[in-house]
Amino acid sequence: MVKILGISGSLRRASFNTGLMQAAAVDAPDGVEFETATLHGIPLYDGDVEAKDGIPEAVTGLKQKIMAADGVILFTPEYNNSIPGVFKNAIDWLSRPSADIAKVFRGRHFALAGTSPGNFGTILSQNAWLPVMRTLGAELWSGKRLMLPRAETLFDENGTLSDAEAGARLSAFVKAFADFAGAESSR
Repeated sequence: MVKILGISGSLRRASFNTGLMQAAAVDAPDGVEFETATLHGIPLYDGDVEAKDGIPEAVTGLKQKIMAADGVILFTPEYNNSIPGVFKNAIDWLSRPSADIAKVFRGRHFALAGTSPGNFGTILSQNAWLPVMRTLGAELWSGKRLMLPRAETLFDENGTLSDAEAGARLSAFVKAFADFAGAESSR
């Protein structure tokens, strides 16, 4: 069984990227355990808070989920042509203390996926993630990236992915990444 963790980079209740992540979990291929996570409860990073109170419980819980996974998919929105601040903030917390970078990121398989109302999906956000993931030593899967444009046309009024073509692309993406992460983890 390959364990994949999806993390939504949006806090919005009706987030398209949370909906995309939920669709991936519901339609996970056979042999894949797909767990989901959000960034709720992670405070703004503050070194003084870290020094005084340590790592917040929400961060510790997310670290444990990442370390238990064979692969992690970041479902990233795109804000102002880049990474959402709340998502980058979570990654900054996850890299603290710096000794945890190796346990959480180094050599772990990550993939990027996202949807946005614009015509280019989340290409600029995904591109902005590349140096961050390299810096942390993550193994960023280069097989594919999933970028779905015009998100408002892909989901129904309940936030469920309803576009068949987008669903098929998502399923193929998750399967290919799970096959990669599972094969690499068994080495």
